[in-house]
Amino acid sequence: MDNMKVFTCRDRYDDMATCIYEAWSMALQVGHDHVMLMKEPVEQLDMFADYIHVEPDADKVQKFTRSVKKVSWLVYRNVFNALLSHQEDALDTVYRYLILAFAEGRKVEHMLISPEVMRIMELGRSVSNEAHLFREIARFTVVQGRVYVCHIEPKDDVALLVASHFADRMPSEYWLIVDDGRRYAVVHPVDSDMYVTKEKVAIFDEAQRAWDAPSLSNFMKRKKNVTDFNQSEPE
Repeated sequence: MDNMKVFTCRDRYDDMATCIYEAWSMALQVGHDHVMLMKEPVEQLDMFADYIHVEPDADKVQKFTRSVKKVSWLVYRNVFNALLSHQEDALDTVYRYLILAFAEGRKVEHMLISPEVMRIMELGRSVSNEAHLFREIARFTVVQGRVYVCHIEPKDDVALLVASHFADRMPSEYWLIVDDGRRYAVVHPVDSDMYVTKEKVAIFDEAQRAWDAPSLSNFMKRKKNVTDFNQSEPE
């Protein structure tokens, strides 16, 4: 009997989308019942399973997203929201749900008593509820009178959902929503589209704690060798 093929990846959309793509390719050879997906870190290893770590691949992410959207927009939304969940079973649940969705097409939207559909809806509700909570309690602090910064630390990965709410309400402001636990930020430049970044979080987070202009300038001189710094956001 062949060992179970366990595909593992980091808890990020691109990683998980690629992981599902790779697992599906393997399942075409060994069958879906012999494939499992897990988010890292994997705490307990099964000695009778083969573990395959997956790195993100932009091309495969696009193919995965395009394929899911072809089923229906609702199915894509269910998948996207479930992948934002912190629950350990979220990744494998999405995989099982997609097996049903690709087999049944749009009919899956009405198969509400199916265990796969019930679980995907449960995960999605939990993510939506937490996103709603953080939209209500989010508070911005003004840095240097120009940039609004909000720190959150949600269980689910809802920073982008929260940011979408403020993009409609603060379109002409420069602001960031920082997920302290996951160490990334959603950045909204003035009258521009949002983007997600990990690169600026650490240095900007420490800089804003300095707060006053002299301390901020000194910080940038020490950390980035930038003299006479007078911007609101470190580049």
